[in-house]
Amino acid sequence: MKNKKKVLSKLFLSTLYLSAFTFGGGYVIVTLMKKKFVDEYHWIEEDEMLDLVAIAQSSPGAIAVNGAIVVGYKLAGVTGAFVSIAGTIIPPFLIIALISLFYNAFRENYIIAQLLEGMQAGVGAVIASVVFDMGEGIVRSKNTGSVLIMLGAFAASCIFDVNVVCIVIACLLIGVVRTLINERRNKR
Repeated sequence: MKNKKKVLSKLFLSTLYLSAFTFGGGYVIVTLMKKKFVDEYHWIEEDEMLDLVAIAQSSPGAIAVNGAIVVGYKLAGVTGAFVSIAGTIIPPFLIIALISLFYNAFRENYIIAQLLEGMQAGVGAVIASVVFDMGEGIVRSKNTGSVLIMLGAFAASCIFDVNVVCIVIACLLIGVVRTLINERRNKR
């Protein structure tokens, strides 16, 4: 019981910290969750984190909250999901409430506008880093099917401008088919 309280406490503080100091949306926080829970705490394997990110991305809602839900649930069940949700939503809620009080002053301020524009460049770099790290893991696994799926999804999105929902559904179907084929092979 003491160990679970320690995990819940670390989970809450980690998601609170990540959410408070993450700018740029859900993909950035998911990257930082990977660094915290996979690389630093070693609570989750990298392949499992990729699966959790896929689940979070395919679920409706904000990816930061969905990511917190699946990671929290994986680590500590339903209680972990609620604890990580609380840690993830408290900072943006407080920041937005504070900004709304001073919205007119922020909207017109040149320095704030430049600061936010500079943060966009940093967000792009963090997202590129996530793509590289996750893509590297797939390439390193030397699974030709996974590499082809990754390249096909990239081409569909970036070259052919296919809607992301269609890409996620196609990858889901491909994953189901691959799993069924692998299960049949293993039964033989």
